[in-house]
Amino acid sequence: MELTEKTREVFKNFATVNPNLVVKPGNVVKSITEAKNVMASATVDVDFTQAFGIYDLNEFLSVLNLVDGPRLKFEENSVLVGDSSGRSRVRYYFADPDMLTTTEKDIQMPEAEVKFTLQNGVLNKIKKASSVLSHSEICVSVVDNVLNIAVSDSKNSTSNVYSIDVDGTWTTDNFKVYILTDNLKLIPGDYEVQLSSKNISRFKKVEDNVEYFIALEKHSTFGG
Repeated sequence: MELTEKTREVFKNFATVNPNLVVKPGNVVKSITEAKNVMASATVDVDFTQAFGIYDLNEFLSVLNLVDGPRLKFEENSVLVGDSSGRSRVRYYFADPDMLTTTEKDIQMPEAEVKFTLQNGVLNKIKKASSVLSHSEICVSVVDNVLNIAVSDSKNSTSNVYSIDVDGTWTTDNFKVYILTDNLKLIPGDYEVQLSSKNISRFKKVEDNVEYFIALEKHSTFGG
């Protein structure tokens, strides 16, 4: 078996969600943060035939780079990573899945009051502004009847603010939805975003079957 570049991209991104990973049989891979506030799911182009656990996902990806054209042969407790010539190989042992952080349930997204498209360029600007201004969260609200994303400090009314308008729809007024920028652990791309008053959001990648469920901050408000 070979891990395609797209599957490696998913694994690399999921390592930012959680350093360990439990893979189940099939082609759907999931990861969840220790705090249980971000869950990522992706349908990859590799069909895994067995369950296995990886304690350090970044280390595993680095192991793949030790050989040219890595081929993976899965065994009961390990995987043999060999090069295309068959002359070099690495045996990498699995971790006990019971000792790793994983999720067993699928999240059913509740009805969303706010929906918008988050383009990759806008996401990059938001992350850059967060770094420059040293702010840890974004706020989604309506300003002058336009959906707006602001990088600000909700605890300081005089803090510097970066904001950008986006196209979207909403079914309630006077909402302010807060999300930690550190939780925007997204593979680069455009996303369809849904925000629910049940304090959860869904970021669905437009181009691929990749999605993230991200908890909203407790001081988010809808209506009223």
